[in-house]
Amino acid sequence: MKMRNDLNHLPIGKQRELERIVEAIFDEFRRATENATGPRKGARILKIILFGSHARGDWVDAPLSANQYKSDYDILIIVSQKELTDRAAYWAKAEERLIRAYTIEKTLHTPVNFIVHSLHEVNDGLAHGRVFFMEVAKDGVALYEVDDSELATPKPKTPAQALTAAKEYFEEYMPAAEYSLERSRSSLADKQHKFAAFDLHQATERLYQGLLLTLTFYTPYNHNIAFLRSLAEGLDRRIYGIWPEDAHRERAMFQKLKEAYTKARYSKHYKISEDELTWLAGRVEELARVVHQVCTDKIAELEKAAAQN
Repeated sequence: MKMRNDLNHLPIGKQRELERIVEAIFDEFRRATENATGPRKGARILKIILFGSHARGDWVDAPLSANQYKSDYDILIIVSQKELTDRAAYWAKAEERLIRAYTIEKTLHTPVNFIVHSLHEVNDGLAHGRVFFMEVAKDGVALYEVDDSELATPKPKTPAQALTAAKEYFEEYMPAAEYSLERSRSSLADKQHKFAAFDLHQATERLYQGLLLTLTFYTPYNHNIAFLRSLAEGLDRRIYGIWPEDAHRERAMFQKLKEAYTKARYSKHYKISEDELTWLAGRVEELARVVHQVCTDKIAELEKAAAQN
């Protein structure tokens, strides 16, 4: 199916920002692949697609409002080979550059999240009725295309197939998240603060992944809970507001949880207190409650649809 390629629904300022984002992506990809040999020598970006609220036109940009919510730019990069989806090898510098542009240099006024897939992966997702890819194909805007090649025609799951898939994901990920939460509680009781932090991160990651899979049959291969959180909050507004952001300390706490995936295991400098862990655990437990409710509502909706067919 052919994609839209106009950004006329966005203010000029956002259109210019997206141009700079595409330029940065190409710049860093060129650096990451300039010494490639063999098959990777022909490495190419095939498409760069804006999806989510900025593509649909329902973004929120209200940092001065009571809830301070601000929609991110969500971008899908489609590459010519699966090997090129390796985030550490090819995309870490691009990610760092875009984060720096928003947080430090202030040359971007909107945060950027991007995922990378091969064309085969995207078309396979469309062929298997993964809602995420279907919505990208339907609502997305092509910021760049190497040619006029179209994405595969989506083949939606039947109501029965959708119900089965959603229940399987829900029944796998919710217990896994609860297991990580329980391990975190035990580690905290044993004064093993780093282990407690790592398992809190794992619980958070699994909750977001379980929600994304139950609702869209897709989650990115990414341990970045800030990115997973952004995607999840875009699916259901009940997910937003679980992490208070009124004070610097609260924002710093989420950052500390995000860093726990790597630093709690490998850095001797990572420190987290019992009070911080207790506060974070309360937020993760609230996240679990809301995710359970959102997923349960979705499964009930799918059950109703399946019963009518």
